[in-house]
Amino acid sequence: MNYHLAAKPGEIAETVLISGDPMRIRHMAKLLLTDAVCFNEIRGAYGFTGTWQGKRVSMLGTGIGIPTTALYINELATIFGVKNIIRVGTIGAMRADIALGDIILAMSASTDSNTNTITFGGLNYAPTANFNLLEKAASACRQKSLTHHVGQVFSTDSFYSDQPNRWEKWIAHGILGVEMETAILYTLAAKFGIDALSILSVSDNLATQVGELPEVREKHFSEMFKIGLDLA
Repeated sequence: MNYHLAAKPGEIAETVLISGDPMRIRHMAKLLLTDAVCFNEIRGAYGFTGTWQGKRVSMLGTGIGIPTTALYINELATIFGVKNIIRVGTIGAMRADIALGDIILAMSASTDSNTNTITFGGLNYAPTANFNLLEKAASACRQKSLTHHVGQVFSTDSFYSDQPNRWEKWIAHGILGVEMETAILYTLAAKFGIDALSILSVSDNLATQVGELPEVREKHFSEMFKIGLDLA
């Protein structure tokens, strides 16, 4: 039984692009996919299946954060037999030399979430990307002459915080940026034996305190989605 997705068997492709913003998914599906058909609108989590350069692929808006992302990944993997999940989202950079619009390919993800702590009985688990997808995405960025960075990201449960100097220790240990979903994506991908990668567009920079205008982000989102679709 699929509790949160209205799709019928066969309506979701083996490769799914996920993003936290369902409206972004709806826009990109209509912009980039051929013959896109909506398979889900429950809870505003828009899902579409269409074709990209002759390859069948799906897109799904999962909402923000680890709990909702985990919910949809579980159902995609266990009910619909999805084999590849590629997160296409935004990230706040933590280094001054990372520019707005740069792409970060998440090699691994640290987190302040207790989800994995509970799962692994208080031990630390290191969620990592699928190397094959990571390598292909990096190659695609080089071919398109897109500035990209490969490294660690941080998946937080708290967008807002009263903690001063919250990010200093993470920056000191090589974290490139902060977002809210990659850690659970990589953990569940390992659990279910599927391939996963996060392709993240830098929308703001915590070090320089600058952010992108919506019309500028639109162009960067398109490039990021195209890389994800090419991996299909």
